[in-house]
Amino acid sequence: MDFKRVPYEITHKSQLGGIKNMAWKDLNPEEARVILNKGTEMPYTGEYDKCYEKGVYTCKQCGTELFKSADKFDSGSGWPSFDDTIEGRVKEISDADGMRVEIVCTECGGHLGHVFHGEQITPKSTRHCVNSISMEFRPATIENSKKAYFAAGCFWGVEYHFAKMDGVIAADSGYMGGHTQNPTYQDICTGSTGHLEVVEVTYEPSKVSFEDLAKMFFETHESAQTNGQGPDIGSQYLSAVFYNDEEEKETIEKLIGILATKGVKSATQLYKAEEHPFYKAEEYHQDYYKKHNKAPYCHTYMKKF
Repeated sequence: MDFKRVPYEITHKSQLGGIKNMAWKDLNPEEARVILNKGTEMPYTGEYDKCYEKGVYTCKQCGTELFKSADKFDSGSGWPSFDDTIEGRVKEISDADGMRVEIVCTECGGHLGHVFHGEQITPKSTRHCVNSISMEFRPATIENSKKAYFAAGCFWGVEYHFAKMDGVIAADSGYMGGHTQNPTYQDICTGSTGHLEVVEVTYEPSKVSFEDLAKMFFETHESAQTNGQGPDIGSQYLSAVFYNDEEEKETIEKLIGILATKGVKSATQLYKAEEHPFYKAEEYHQDYYKKHNKAPYCHTYMKKF
């Protein structure tokens, strides 16, 4: 009998309704101990505990995408921790003793770890505590990717929402639209350089369209506000899109028109991206809310389309 494959099929065949994918990866003894027999690796020993590279975490056994790097945070537990999952990919099962809740891959049933609710470590108050050995990390690829540029107030909140979208490889905070080269945060805060706080979104067009991004842009800020965004007042916080081509411009104009029919008079300005270089902001601005385990205070999602 093949230790790496048969024990799992016998144990899980009935609950899964049959073997779904015979291309599952063969497991070495240590992987089988954790994934098939619900073991646990020692804390602080897993290769992904301190990994914060952008990408997707997949099931070691069947390759199903489970978690996005945007949802990973440092819980201090010694195991990779995520406050959210890719929808429908992770199943919760109560332990037999009723003390904890196990999480498994929905596709193959492989053991991942446990989930804890109510700890209030992050705004979602959820910690999926996962064994590194149960996963494989797939770095975000920039091949065939595109970039889009949105200004919607403080870039911390704008970046937060875009980073969580499927198909978004990276969301970086920066500055565009001004007349000063290589501006600093202190420069743009004076309001004298003409720059806006902008988020550069790198995305995969095969997974998410520019229109999807544009809808998120409008649905996470008040485009009708003319003096800033929420409590952040100043020219650097105005609503704008820096478009790469006429198709993007037409998409924004179409959405502005739809909002107008709903009584929203958008103050969003349109600029050609090629005329305004993007300057990436200082490192302490990148992934701000993720670093501080907080949620945006002036950017909340509201469906408008």
